[in-house]
Amino acid sequence: MPEGEKTRQYKQEEQQQKEEEQEGLIEFYGSYQELFQFFCSNTTIHGAIRLVCSKKNKMKTAFWSVLFFLTFGLMYWQFGILYREYFSYPVNLNLNLNSDRLTFPAVTLCTLNPYRYSAIRKKLDELDQITHQTLLDLYDYNMSLARSDWSTLSTRKRSSRSLLHHVQRHPLRRQKRDNLVNLPENSPSVDKNDWKIGFVLCSENNKDCFHQAYSSGVDAVREWYSFHYINILAQMPDAKALDESDFENFIYACRFNEATCDKANYTHFHHPLYGNCYTFNDNSSSLWTSSLPGINNGLSLVVRTEQNDFIPLLSTVTGARVMVHDQNEPAFMDDGGFNVRPGIETSISMRKEMTVRLGGSYSDCTEDGRDVPVQNLYSSRYTEQVCIRSCFQVNMVERCGCAYYFYPLPAGAEYCDYTKHVAWGYCYYKLLAEFKADVLGCFHKCRKPCKMTEYQLSAGYSRWPSAVSEDWVFYMLSQQNKYNITSKRNGVAKVNIFFEEWNYKTNGESPAFTVVTLLSQLGNQWSLWFGSSVLSVMELAELILDFIAITFILALRWFHSRQQPSPPGPPPNSHDNTAFQDEAPGLSAPHRFTVEAVVTMLPSYNSLEPREVGHE
Repeated sequence: MPEGEKTRQYKQEEQQQKEEEQEGLIEFYGSYQELFQFFCSNTTIHGAIRLVCSKKNKMKTAFWSVLFFLTFGLMYWQFGILYREYFSYPVNLNLNLNSDRLTFPAVTLCTLNPYRYSAIRKKLDELDQITHQTLLDLYDYNMSLARSDWSTLSTRKRSSRSLLHHVQRHPLRRQKRDNLVNLPENSPSVDKNDWKIGFVLCSENNKDCFHQAYSSGVDAVREWYSFHYINILAQMPDAKALDESDFENFIYACRFNEATCDKANYTHFHHPLYGNCYTFNDNSSSLWTSSLPGINNGLSLVVRTEQNDFIPLLSTVTGARVMVHDQNEPAFMDDGGFNVRPGIETSISMRKEMTVRLGGSYSDCTEDGRDVPVQNLYSSRYTEQVCIRSCFQVNMVERCGCAYYFYPLPAGAEYCDYTKHVAWGYCYYKLLAEFKADVLGCFHKCRKPCKMTEYQLSAGYSRWPSAVSEDWVFYMLSQQNKYNITSKRNGVAKVNIFFEEWNYKTNGESPAFTVVTLLSQLGNQWSLWFGSSVLSVMELAELILDFIAITFILALRWFHSRQQPSPPGPPPNSHDNTAFQDEAPGLSAPHRFTVEAVVTMLPSYNSLEPREVGHE
């Protein structure tokens, strides 16, 4: 093979070998400096090139290095603020006004006074007699018992011993305000302002007692009487015995949307303190719908407010109590109800308001109460008040062994009655104090529903009937409803409930900081500090990965170098030729050195001889 061709072939092979070494599939830099220099020279992040091009000027290099890393720190500080705001899950409040025909809400109306039901009339008369004697001893007040026949009560002495025994266990007495010392029996009734009145409650073994005191004697007597009244109600084996509905004698007229109401439009239930209660428009199969707003397109009622045959020691007010609530929600008359005055026409205008909250991470609201650790004792949908009362009742059964009469009865439990549970009053008032202080955790466990409907009410009052029309109005009532009240104006009242307008407000929530907003804000910060894009972030990620890979390779080489034994020394008479030894042990097998002999033809020395020109 000619010499020139072999030389060219050798150079081509050498060049091909170099190209193969430079174009590997996965390549890593030989050092950190080489990696950093390549990144700063080729990245699209602004300012990075200054770290390389000014390396001959140490002052500029130091300045740009500090500025570059300071900018990085400020940017990630802003990133931290954005992430903190995002994970706080803020919300925006959206207010929408909608206009549509509205479904009329449920309306509950109570007599405001408990009735002397025939099933408990005897025991109530006995309780009234004991209360009469108590007020006479404490205040020298001789209460008139209109419904009590003293001769009849005296013949019931044997039957009243049981009630008297339990009343004497919880006596009503006065105590000093400062040192709470019991009043001596022979003390004169002077300086009554210096005394508190209440009743004593003791544990079952009478070792622990406390005085349930009140600053007002009226409140103390009502609470004491109510305590014994509840025990009388709890002794009834069948609650249906108290279901004495008298719709016609309580509601004289009922009209909705200019049409007369009938019995299919209401349901009846008994409330321990508010007596007979009637709920209108509670039937989900046929709900009322307001065709137009205004007083003539709502519910209009004429009710009886006379207190004949009621319990004066239990209720000290007259009139009726009304509450507006949503369907499939219990009527908590203590919380949302208000009183209707006798002889007055009360016009109640309503505005519907819906609230929709975001659940999940945005709030602790619940969709249907299934995730609330409290058993729903009511046969209705979940509300916060339903949950709170159920929570108290469950704790009452667990702590006191019986259920409070005002709330639904849990399965397998019975209502508290001091003929069976002697110290339930002591346990109840102790538990009630813990409940109000949220020691039981009911207010923490019971969360707000994510969707709820409320009605904003505003009331107006006027005299009804007027002075010029009362004669014929009362005459018509007497003819149609057998109305025969002596004090005419104090015996009736009128209630109008209607929508003020068709517009109703919806308060909704929407996320204030979504993923799209977060990415947009992060991009804005990155562009502000470095003028870069998402691809620049990928370049930075590539730099971090390369740095980790180089660190791993160098660490692995160092580990193998520590594990590889050192080669034995040369024999004494041998030659030490280090020219063919590796400078550093590698990870692979020893390099092979190939010696290729290249034969070069010597030039012909005949050509060096001078040629004769012109001779052949």
